[in-house]
Amino acid sequence: MTANAWLGTELPIIQAPMAGVQGSALAIAVSNAGGLGSLPCAMLGGAALRDEVAALKAGAQGRPFNVNFFCHQPPTPDDAREAAWREALAPYYREFGIAPPDIAQGPGRAPFGDEAAAIVEASRPAVVSFHFGLPAPALLARVKAAGAKVIASATTVDEARWLEARGVDAVIAQGAEAGGHRGIFLSEDVTTQVGTLALVPQIVRAVRLPVIAAGGIADARGVAAALALGATAAQVGSAFLLCPEATTSAVHRAALASDAARHTALTRLFTGRPARAIVNRLMRELGPLNPAAPAFPLAVAALAPLRAKAESQGSGDFSPLWCGQNASGCRAVPAAELTRGLAAV
Repeated sequence: MTANAWLGTELPIIQAPMAGVQGSALAIAVSNAGGLGSLPCAMLGGAALRDEVAALKAGAQGRPFNVNFFCHQPPTPDDAREAAWREALAPYYREFGIAPPDIAQGPGRAPFGDEAAAIVEASRPAVVSFHFGLPAPALLARVKAAGAKVIASATTVDEARWLEARGVDAVIAQGAEAGGHRGIFLSEDVTTQVGTLALVPQIVRAVRLPVIAAGGIADARGVAAALALGATAAQVGSAFLLCPEATTSAVHRAALASDAARHTALTRLFTGRPARAIVNRLMRELGPLNPAAPAFPLAVAALAPLRAKAESQGSGDFSPLWCGQNASGCRAVPAAELTRGLAAV
């Protein structure tokens, strides 16, 4: 099984960028195994971003790699909504002995901007991918001028056509099964989200670009099925979460290896945008799509001390346990072995 020439890899496998659970080590391992390793960059500040991209470029030894960015519009803080959110969390603060005034800002998630564009220009990655749409035309032009192929996530046919009209080189068809954040950007209506088997052939028919299948693909048979539907490559995320190169936390690893991974849902609680995670206490008790959660990414800060306290006690009750609907491929094996196995049909 080989990838199309446009991707430049030996295998039709793209490792999904997964912010918060990986760094350059996982991407290096996948690229060196013949797939396309991906580095999530939205949570990295300028210095960390430069360091991680440099490490990835050196480690990939001339093989293609992908750097991934978010394209969300930063929200205006809403004091009333933040107060309501903290009020909803107040019983948990009391349970853990946390004083709300002690809460500091959580990790940021910055959209693609001038500094990131400059790093792309300097490092010249083979592929740059975007989530939540695309950056402003001037920024996108800089990425293309640096020689990178541009790919972006679409969760509907309309989004795929929108991306094609703005010059992307390939479309990631992100089915509803996928773990982590939905790439939805033309609407906030989660009822528009459909499964991978339904979405991929629709997007293949709708655009004249290579289509990458994502969501629920966890083994070689899943990859083969995606290619049979017209995709030219498969993007796999959750299956890599137990690899030693991933930075997945102990509580997250335990959840992935348990029966709990069979029960996932879309939730806004952890960041403010719909994302698929293993159902835990917070999701059960507040409701996974509770509208009290502030806009992305402002929901993160108030949860940070609860997450830290619970995890210190070995609990993932307040952690974003990102996972797709098919965790059957999660194995604690080297990422290179997993990558080659995904293409072994």
